[in-house]
Amino acid sequence: MPPAQRFAVARKKVIKHYQWMLRTDYLPRICAPGVVSNVFLNGRKAFEVGVPATDMPTMPIEFSVAAFRLGHSMIRREYDWNRIFDDGFGTLDLLFAFSAGSGDLGGGQKLPSTWIADFRRLYDFTEAGRADLAVPEGKFNRAMRIDTTLVNPLAGLPGFPAAEGNLAFRNLRRAKMVRLATGQQMVTFLKNKGVTLTKLTDVQIRDGSNGADLGGLTQAQRTKLLKDTPLWFYLLRESELNGGRLKGAGARIVAETFHRAMEGSQFSIVRDPAWRPSLGPSNQTFRMVDLLLFAFKGQKALLNPLGGP
Repeated sequence: MPPAQRFAVARKKVIKHYQWMLRTDYLPRICAPGVVSNVFLNGRKAFEVGVPATDMPTMPIEFSVAAFRLGHSMIRREYDWNRIFDDGFGTLDLLFAFSAGSGDLGGGQKLPSTWIADFRRLYDFTEAGRADLAVPEGKFNRAMRIDTTLVNPLAGLPGFPAAEGNLAFRNLRRAKMVRLATGQQMVTFLKNKGVTLTKLTDVQIRDGSNGADLGGLTQAQRTKLLKDTPLWFYLLRESELNGGRLKGAGARIVAETFHRAMEGSQFSIVRDPAWRPSLGPSNQTFRMVDLLLFAFKGQKALLNPLGGP
């Protein structure tokens, strides 16, 4: 096969495997699986419904400014990143400085070798039957649950004045600048599109479940928040009340956005529903751990080049 053709074939295979991983492994971890299945089996009801499948997809502002900022709540304060930055020494501040935060590699031109990730500490390879790639539970960097709390370092991002550097403040201000729909407005919009949803009650929004405490607000501020809840906060509260996984409006926005992106891709498992993976353990399974095992040839020395437990 000519090299150019070989690359095209490989590219198509990689893209479809990656989409399969997103559809079957990633999305069900962050969203209620039933919502993901409903969207991919029955189609979208809210975003770009009825558009030609191969038209260029657009990204809903409700996704970019609110729903997919779920990742901010999943960030840990510190990481046992590798054998060098171990026992909590892989702090968020250091990761910002040395892992290309804002394009700054700690003053250097390339990532220092001491910051190469130990992927065994980021992904559970026992899911793929690789007990030899397991690390002690205390070394495993589990993501935080999706809720209304952020770790302290995100209250003061480097390079910004005090208030400007608070990530929650920046998210909320951005939503106000673009006049984003409130949580209540978004639920009404989705219900009018035929999505079955239950709107959060005032008590649920106020109290949550071991999340952000609204006790510091004045009565007037609290009343306003309960009436017109910022969409980002509302979706995080939904997740918080669902054990840390997106539900309701949040799950619907995220699942529909990913569905549309895959549908409009040049190579698409949405437009080719009979396609199945060939690089994983079966024709039904291709997860992030399978992608890493394939990329690093299943070798421990490549998944963790710095060594150590």
